[in-house]
Amino acid sequence: MATETVAKPRTSVRVHVQKFGTFLSGMIMPNIGAFIAWGLITALFIEKGWLPVPALGGFGTNSAGEPNVGLVGPMITYLLPLLIAYTGGKMVYDVRGGVVGAIGTMGVIVGAGIPMFIGAMIMGPLGGWTMKKLDAIWHGKIRPGFEMLVNNFSAGIWGALLAMLGFYGISPLVTAFSTGAGNVVQFLVNNGLLPLTSIFIEPAKVLFLNNAINHGVLTPLGVQQSLEQGKSILFLLEANPGPGLGILLAYMFFGRGVAKASAPGAAIIHFFGGIHEIYFPYVLMRPLLILAAIAGGMTGIATLAVTNSGLVAPAAPGSIIAVIAQTSRDSYLGVILSVVLAATVSFLVASVILRTTRHSDEGDLSAATSRMEDMKGKKSSVASSLTGAGAGGTAVLTRPVENIVFACDAGMGSSAMGASVLRNKIKAAGFPDVKVTNASIANLTDTYDVVITHQDLTERAKPATASAVHYSVDNFMNSPRYDEIVELVKSSNAEGTADAGGAAAPATAAAAGATAVPGAQAAGAPAEAGAPPSDILVADSVVLTGSATTRDAAIDEAGQLLLARGAVDNDYILAMHEREESVSTYMGSFLAIPHGTNAAKDHIKRSAVSVVRYPDGIDWNGKEVKFVVGVAGINNEHLHILSSIAKVFTNKAQVAQLEAATSVEEVLELFGKVNA
Repeated sequence: MATETVAKPRTSVRVHVQKFGTFLSGMIMPNIGAFIAWGLITALFIEKGWLPVPALGGFGTNSAGEPNVGLVGPMITYLLPLLIAYTGGKMVYDVRGGVVGAIGTMGVIVGAGIPMFIGAMIMGPLGGWTMKKLDAIWHGKIRPGFEMLVNNFSAGIWGALLAMLGFYGISPLVTAFSTGAGNVVQFLVNNGLLPLTSIFIEPAKVLFLNNAINHGVLTPLGVQQSLEQGKSILFLLEANPGPGLGILLAYMFFGRGVAKASAPGAAIIHFFGGIHEIYFPYVLMRPLLILAAIAGGMTGIATLAVTNSGLVAPAAPGSIIAVIAQTSRDSYLGVILSVVLAATVSFLVASVILRTTRHSDEGDLSAATSRMEDMKGKKSSVASSLTGAGAGGTAVLTRPVENIVFACDAGMGSSAMGASVLRNKIKAAGFPDVKVTNASIANLTDTYDVVITHQDLTERAKPATASAVHYSVDNFMNSPRYDEIVELVKSSNAEGTADAGGAAAPATAAAAGATAVPGAQAAGAPAEAGAPPSDILVADSVVLTGSATTRDAAIDEAGQLLLARGAVDNDYILAMHEREESVSTYMGSFLAIPHGTNAAKDHIKRSAVSVVRYPDGIDWNGKEVKFVVGVAGINNEHLHILSSIAKVFTNKAQVAQLEAATSVEEVLELFGKVNA
């Protein structure tokens, strides 16, 4: 039978350049601290520095009459390239790739005799990639006991071969490239053409192509120029905060709506924080403003060229603080003038554009921010500064809600239950494709649209998910915030569903039908959870009348049932108490689900759940609890049963049936025969 093949969408050249620039940036940015250290040592201790010290600056002779080596030369010749190479190799093949990449780079360094940043950015990833391919050849074929011997010698032999390749093959090519690129830059400087580079650099910044230009070309050439001349203008071609500041100042005076209101905060983040992406949406709203950025950039570069000013090392991020810190001793006037004049010219041009073009900014900033994120390829950590703040100071979404996460300390109990409840609500609202998952706070990344946490955990979750909308709840079973989230999903996805007509109904019906089959995946259970083992909840782990009268005793009782099953050890029960002391596991609807902390997962031997009913109720931090569900989960095996429990406890009639149940079998029946 013929199979229809769907052609994959082509990736644009811009995206490829972005990815390449991101990779280059990944080698440079982790080592910026080392560049700054070298820049400070150079500015302070070289012969023309603020505090000349021959032994540190590498000038003059020592007591034996030999030339001082100092720190400046060895750091720029060996330390920085080797750090870059190690980082690049590690990005490709972890530590093993980093080591081999650094060995290979040593050959390039010695062969060239000049700082080999471009060579390091070639040899580091090449060493990691080739070592990875070689290891794959004999993977699984090494006799037990010889693994370390083979791994060490293979890395050593291949690293030595790469060092020779770097010495004889790569270093002449990279030297020729560096010389040629340096000649081009010098030609532009000599002929007063360097300001024209802003025609390419400023649009590239807004399109997130700047990493390829800055870290791939300007920083390596700038370091070489700084070593020879004590400073370089190249460090400020892209990092000058003046052009962006001028555009934001123009919005402060002549903008409208949200853009005008948010511009002052954006200006502070841009100028002092060095996060230039904050002004990109303002340019995307009015594409003509790219002319203001180009004019400001050209002015700044021209000022640097006229005053013969520059920095001694890269300014990263592009904050005025970093710029001043890296300014050469003889360049403060020129550098400050370049920033001020760039901002002034950019402001004047942007003001004319804003004053002479009619355009409402009120509803466009969110759309422009979304376009910026699409071009960047990920959510922006500063987007909330542009679009305002929601309740509690959280971000406001600029795109449809597609990914929601419940986060708790361990990521296996309350968060799983809450995710199940909300997942059902969102499916019932006609949005079955919205992904609702659960995770531990330690594993959160800034890739979610909405983050839901217990009110005591919200502040811990925010730093890792700054661009998401945050909701705090104290009742995971029937929090009124769930209705707010459902409305957010509806409103944010309105554009995509407005013309769907009755399409949502079949999807909802299908979702409902899928959960109605006995023994099938429980409603709301994540698809990746799969079918659980058949003994997560057994009759021996269900107690209809618990003996405990306090919260702590109830935790012990539920924990002892898990211990009797061989699912956990004693330390896990202690961790259940520790978890309860930090954040309550009360869920609402008379339910609590005590479980261990994230750090206690090593004390779980296999997944299991226990259920204890307390007909007279227990005081649980001021809340009445009649059902205590002890949870111990490995991977996602327990999520199926928790989803079923969540489904039951969001139904008042079924909670009443649980209260009236006279046999363990009735309880298991109400939980949907999840072990079938």
